[in-house]
Amino acid sequence: MTSNNHSFKSGFISLIGRPNAGKSTLLNQVIGQKIAIMSDKPQTTRNKIQAVHTTADEQMIFLDTPGIHKPKHRLGEFMVSQALDTLKEVDVVLFFIDVSEKFGGGEAYILESLQRVNTPVFLVMNKIDKIHPDQLLERIDEYRHHYDFKEVIPISALHNQNVDVLTKEIRKYLPEGPKYYPDEQVTDHPERFIIAELIREKVLAHTRDEIPHSIAVIIDP
Repeated sequence: MTSNNHSFKSGFISLIGRPNAGKSTLLNQVIGQKIAIMSDKPQTTRNKIQAVHTTADEQMIFLDTPGIHKPKHRLGEFMVSQALDTLKEVDVVLFFIDVSEKFGGGEAYILESLQRVNTPVFLVMNKIDKIHPDQLLERIDEYRHHYDFKEVIPISALHNQNVDVLTKEIRKYLPEGPKYYPDEQVTDHPERFIIAELIREKVLAHTRDEIPHSIAVIIDP
């Protein structure tokens, strides 16, 4: 029990969406430090990044997955299967969209996959700072026509706008449960992995055409 006489809640939240929707940016914002790398190159995230957000009342474990897209090769198939597999293991699914982009085949593909999911699905409409409020209402109507979302939350992950509203809504759907991780732990990945990812981010940023996004970084013991 917490000091407010509320039962402690804990659970797992999956972030899915097309590449560059802003999932990694949200994770870093919620956790308050950088654990997921960011790049404007598609499929920058290649691993399940497990982030842990702990307060006095709850512990949220976020799974940031590779962006879901129609695969064109074996690596793409593997990355998409990783993302979809997490939907079976979590308490809440956050479907991330870049609200400044038009609804297209990629969104339709993800929504088709979500039809087979019983987990509560939130529509997280990111990058609201890039559009007019009237456009936001149009986007909400458009997406609600395709899927019955439990919640629709407009945010700007980059500018930390409405991120607190999102976490409050997530809490409502979490079951009562224990702390899976110590208070100070923010990820399940070792320090060596985080360092390698940060190096990979810099390589992606400074070698635009020379090196493909499939680069790997190995830390020598």
